Amino acid sequence: MNIYGGIEAGGTKFVCMVAGGPEDVREEIRFPTTTPDETIGRSIDFFRQHLPLKAVGVACFGPVDLNPLSPTYGSITATPKPGWSNTDITGRLHAALDLPVAFDTDVNGAALAEYRWGAARDCDPVLYLTIGTGIGGGCLINGKPMHGLVHPEMGHIRLPRDPKVDPYPGFCPFHGDCFEGLAAGPAMRLRWGQPAETLPVNHPGWELEAHYIALALSDLVCTLSPKRIVLGGGVFDHPGLIERVRVSVQELLNGYVQSPTILEHIDEYIVRPGLAGRAGVLGAIALAMEM
Repeated sequence: MNIYGGIEAGGTKFVCMVAGGPEDVREEIRFPTTTPDETIGRSIDFFRQHLPLKAVGVACFGPVDLNPLSPTYGSITATPKPGWSNTDITGRLHAALDLPVAFDTDVNGAALAEYRWGAARDCDPVLYLTIGTGIGGGCLINGKPMHGLVHPEMGHIRLPRDPKVDPYPGFCPFHGDCFEGLAAGPAMRLRWGQPAETLPVNHPGWELEAHYIALALSDLVCTLSPKRIVLGGGVFDHPGLIERVRVSVQELLNGYVQSPTILEHIDEYIVRPGLAGRAGVLGAIALAMEM
């Protein structure tokens, strides 16, 4: 039986798994993301205990270089995570383990896992969006993660903001009031002076959050036309938020997208992950399986 290694490489924590699939998880560990040497070293030590493996997949925070012809392929590029810019993850893993290493963004990995085993099974195209400390999106087309000039940066699409309704200018250092700058966890904390998870259920911040998420989703529905949208990230633990987003998406599209999926079955179209907190690391396993 083929057994694979997977790394969900996050800016806060790394999750490493050895598995043959979601029903055959052999071992899993989690540890904080510290320095590249320490964090990648702990990953290597974990996988050495479980050799032989068929391949290792990495679903990584970004920005990353996904161009196989680039001399820095498999590396994190200019990230705000201190000490991690220009870190060659695939090169270090391959040199230490002598295994094929698959590499993609964390959200593309999660999209692939949900497509194979989770809430978007056999839906193509599929969109996976995560909203937490940052905002990122992954899209599969013909069963493959979408790549292009670079990887998609859905968290940085521009959204209309009415300064009279929302005077907060956004926290993104590049764009200010882009999607991430307005709707990620830090934006909610800075706008309201307290973490999102402490805001009451009826706080106006949740209506504004649903509005911004729905603006982004309505744009992505019109441009990518996904057959399902999976929404991950801690912000959706808030009761009622996904329901508000669904209603707002319908209102914003205003009948233009003439599909029964949007008009009548929105609750089956915009959904939470089927793999819960394991979507990212299982995405890394799925990437390894495609080597």
